[in-house]
Amino acid sequence: MAKKLITVTVNGRQEEKAVEPRTLLIHFLREDLNLTGAHIGCETSHCGACTVDVDGQSVKSCTHLAVQCDGSEVNTVEGLASKGVLHAVQEGFYKEHGLQCGFCTPGMLMRAQRFLQENPNPSEAEIRAGMAGNLCRCTGYQNIVKAVQYAARKLQEPATA
Repeated sequence: MAKKLITVTVNGRQEEKAVEPRTLLIHFLREDLNLTGAHIGCETSHCGACTVDVDGQSVKSCTHLAVQCDGSEVNTVEGLASKGVLHAVQEGFYKEHGLQCGFCTPGMLMRAQRFLQENPNPSEAEIRAGMAGNLCRCTGYQNIVKAVQYAARKLQEPATA
């Protein structure tokens, strides 16, 4: 199968790679770019373990083709922290014990950060609805909700210089 050259900006870094047209974004990230944070779970877009951001939208990378991202900006869990400082959602999951086994966590973090950009001051019901596309088999979700609430509060704090 003939490969197609794509250019994608991943976590702020431009990448140019030749990929087969059938290559899924999750495999491109994990195998070609060695970004293994996003996990392969159900491979049907139901679990959300593979969630990443593509051009400001949450995307399940297990059903999205890499060639669809040509010219796009992709952000993965590896790009959340900045200069060694955890993103507010990462801090929230840590402080509020929003994870157990950790398998769903990268997708949860990516969806949570996008959700909070879409809705910076959500109610508990809105958080549950906004995170519904990401499944967890361990936590019972209560601490995930607390983690997103924590991050929402933290992101609303005035920046300190």
